[in-house]
Order: sequence, then structure tokens, then C-alpha cells
Amino acid sequence: MNRRDFLTRAGLGTAMTFGALSGRAHAAQDPDGPFLDLKQLEERNQNRSTVVSRNGMVCTSHPLASMAGIDLLKAGGSCIDAAICANAMLGLMEPASNGIGGDLFAIVWSEKDQQLYGLNASGRAPYDWNLDKAAALGLQSIPTYSPLAWSVPGCVSGWGALHKRFGKLSLADCLTPAIDAGREGFPLSPLISTHFSAWTDEIAPYMAPIYHPNGEVPGFGDIFKNPLLAKVYEEIAEGGPAAYYEGRAAEAIVAMSTKLGGFMSMKDLKDHTATWVDPVSSNYRGWDVWEIPPNGQGIAALQILNMLEQFDIGSLGHNSAQHLHLLAEAKKLAFEDRAQYYADPEFADVPTGWLISKEYAKERAALIDPKQASTSVKFGDPKLDSDTIYLSAADSEGNMISLIQSNYSGFGSTICPEGLGFPIQNRGQSFSLDPKHRNKLEPHKRPFHTIIPAFMTKDGKPVMAFGVMGGDFQPQGHSQVVMNMIDFAMSPQQATDQPRLAHGGSSSPWGGKSVDGGRLEFEHGFSDAVKAELEAMGHKLKQGVTAHGGYQSVWRKDDPLRYFGGSDPRKDGAALGY
Repeated sequence: MNRRDFLTRAGLGTAMTFGALSGRAHAAQDPDGPFLDLKQLEERNQNRSTVVSRNGMVCTSHPLASMAGIDLLKAGGSCIDAAICANAMLGLMEPASNGIGGDLFAIVWSEKDQQLYGLNASGRAPYDWNLDKAAALGLQSIPTYSPLAWSVPGCVSGWGALHKRFGKLSLADCLTPAIDAGREGFPLSPLISTHFSAWTDEIAPYMAPIYHPNGEVPGFGDIFKNPLLAKVYEEIAEGGPAAYYEGRAAEAIVAMSTKLGGFMSMKDLKDHTATWVDPVSSNYRGWDVWEIPPNGQGIAALQILNMLEQFDIGSLGHNSAQHLHLLAEAKKLAFEDRAQYYADPEFADVPTGWLISKEYAKERAALIDPKQASTSVKFGDPKLDSDTIYLSAADSEGNMISLIQSNYSGFGSTICPEGLGFPIQNRGQSFSLDPKHRNKLEPHKRPFHTIIPAFMTKDGKPVMAFGVMGGDFQPQGHSQVVMNMIDFAMSPQQATDQPRLAHGGSSSPWGGKSVDGGRLEFEHGFSDAVKAELEAMGHKLKQGVTAHGGYQSVWRKDDPLRYFGGSDPRKDGAALGY
């Protein structure tokens, strides 16, 4: 789900979204400034330079988070320390998109080991939540804004696993900047400020005391404080992840779940663990692109790229109708497989190796008509054996991290347990209630996940940590970034400055079915002629424009070591180096 879509599900009777910024935000401006033209804020996407540095780089969606990460690097921390610090800052400063009520995935390049490590810190369903109970409640799908959509928040376990293996400073050092900012306050940045005005106290009463203090909606440039979150951060700094999963925070999470009819227990939280996994890859024109295997959707990007490799993309005009047509058709095919096969591999047979194989890609690519859009797409027949924030960082030793972390929907379930200062994610909404589906709801099972960090290597050496947040869009975003850089020779910043295309309407792992080939959704920057040509090929076009994803990246070159950083102008953030 696009992280900008907020409060549009679960029958709450509103179509309010982060993308549809209200006039209320305009009217609330200080007449003496600073001023904010919301239309220009929505339409921007080409205005930054690639940042280059030698000693380290941090790229995030908020400048203060990037700066805090750089400070940790300067203090002798590793890029993992910097990433944890920046993530904690973003949980405070961009709370709609991420926080310690959500999940985390990461890919780390260890310079000492000359190896990539993958981390799956996504949470599992409660032990006491199952299909029988969902049926007894009369559910056709899991409600979005409810503790029934809760899975155990995995973020803090991810911090703990990363820090134990790769940290150099103390966990307290990593969290102190966010603790201080939570207590002292910080000014709201332009885009993020609109998240605070996209809902009312009546719609989300459990968030109102924290994010609308004293009934007032903070706006751009206003000072916002969250001492409740700062207190939880301090408890984690002193007691480690156990302070979260076994202490006061866990008790508050369970109490709110029980109060609202959920099934979360202390055992669910205490038993949670993050899992180190082997990243999986496929080679795209000589470059190895790495993703985390399911329960996430990362391999969809590899499937898309494998199919696109069958075509001479570089000979086509960038963002030409032919280029975009091939991208959309490959996406449709990959997403039908995603809907059918992606699930928690501890519970289901997921044919990952076959799905990302070149042999299978050639079979699927042969189904693409270069001149005509498909309207009916089916999943393949593999050989079976029986929103979000994204950040990247690098340090002076050559270590690099690609990290993504999310609440799923904007502000997750919108339910903040009493006294904690953050909402709990609604990732469990991604389970299917079809008892025959691989991604069906089962106790202690991880749901299908949209958030995916990525990495690129060449000849076994690290090249780029990158990611594009944005729900279902992420594999499409990864594919477009890789094509922009490999096929069209763009810099890390130029690769994100280009307008993006999204295809919507594919089948989903939670039960939705594609019925008519879906719709193409455009950002600003595509000509009417290109749109008309795509329409003539049979594509259906969604009217209007929107914004797709949020990208950060660090590209590495050696002899001497240098880092090149890119940060998405669709967000408030920055790539900073030193």
C-alpha cells in the first residue's frame, strides 16, 4: 500500500490522504511566514546534486536525521551505529512512516568479512490469532485500523541484532540524539508537517494526545515534542531490546490490545527474534542486485529486472512509451507471482530460486507483447520441491548499510498504547484469510511484507546501498533506479530525479485480484504524447498525477575510497557526507 494513502480503508468514512493535502493546512499558515506552497511541494522532483565525500555518508528523508548519523560517524561509530541513530530520529520526526511500533529489514556490507548480511526483523502474528477466530468475527479481510492487524513490532529487535554484530559505540550513544530531540523539540519540516493535518482527533483518538497536543495541530516550522517516545528510547538505551519486549512498553502494548479486542500477549513479544538471512541476487547486465528473500517482496524487483534484461532497454529513449510499456508488462507478470507465491518460508513452500532464475525469466518475458498491453495476466508454474522510511549509510572503513523501516500504513494502525508515544503497525492486515493461500493467517507467522532494502555489487565488491520506499511500488522503484543507472548511465542523484511510473491494479498476496490489466499512474514530467502512445498500446491510464516512493542511496568507488550520495527530492531529507 502506498504510504501516502491514509485512513482510506476499514470503513472510516473518509477519503483523506497525505497526497490530498487539505486546505486546512494552507489556512493555518503564519501570515508572517515561513510560507509553503502545497502545490509546488507536491510537484517537485528535479532539484538536487549528488553529494560526494571520503569519510562517510548518511542519506535519509530528514536532514536532522542525516546530520545526527554523521555526528555518530565523526564520534567513531560505524555506519550501523549511524543508521540506528538516524532511524530513531526518523521515528520521532517522521512518525507517520516509521517508528518502534513497526518492522525493519537491512542488508549490511561488512568490509572486514567481505560479505553481505541480511536481516529480517519483521514481527509475527500473535499465537492466539488464527483463521477460526477471524471467521468467528465474520471477517472477510483483516481490518486496517485495529489491533487485529497488529503483528509484533520488530524494529527494536533489528536495532539490537545490528548493534550486537556491527556496532562500535553504545546503544545509548546511538539513541541519545533522538532522546534529546524528543524532550527538547524540533521544528516540523514541510512535507512531514502535512502528515499531522491529514486526520482529525475524532478519526484517530488514540493518536490525538501525542500528535495533536492540547487539541492543536502543529504545522510547518512549529516545534514538536514527544517526551513519551523519548522515555521509551531511554529505557531501550539503558536496558537494550529486552526493555522493550519484556518491560513497560510490552505491558502497555498488551493492555491496549486487550482493551480493543486484539490478541497480543506478553509471550508474543518476549518470544520475538530478528533473523539473519542470506540475501538473494540476480545479475543485471553485469551488476548483481541483492534483495531480502520472502516474506518480503524484494525478489519481485529481481524478477522484473530479469525480464527486462531480455530487451535492449538502453537503446530505447529514457521514459519513452516503449521503455515504460516493457516496465509495466514485466511488473504485471512479477506481481501475479508475488500474489501467488510470496509468504513466510517457515510456513509455506516459496520457490524463490526458480522465481528469480534466468530460465524462468525468459519464459515470462516471452509473454510480453512489445506493442500491446496485456489485460489478463496469470502467475507462472514454477518447479516446486515438495509505509516507510528508507536510509543508507557508509563509514570510513568501507562498511555500508541499506535499511528500511515502516509502520505500513500512515501511522500504522493509528493506535498508540497508553504512555508510549508511538503507534503500532498494521502489517498483519497483509495476511490472507483464504485458508488455501500460502500467505494465510497463522499463529506466530510473519505476514507478507512490502518493505525491501536493496544492495548492488559487481565482481564481488560493494557498489551501492539503495532503496525506494512506497508500499507496493517498491519493486517498481528499484527496477527504475537500476535501469536509470545501468542502462542510462545516471548518477545516484539523477537516478531519483527522473519522473516515475507506477502500475496499479495487480493481484495481491492478501486476496485482491487483477481484473482488467490495471492502470498506469504518472508523476509530473511525462509528456502527453508518451501517455497517448501508451494508451494506444492498450494501457489504461489513471487521471491526475501523484508521487511515487522515496529513495536514498550511497554509491561507492575505491582507490581512493569515495561515496556518492543521492536523496529523493520527493521527501524532506538530505544526503550528507564528510
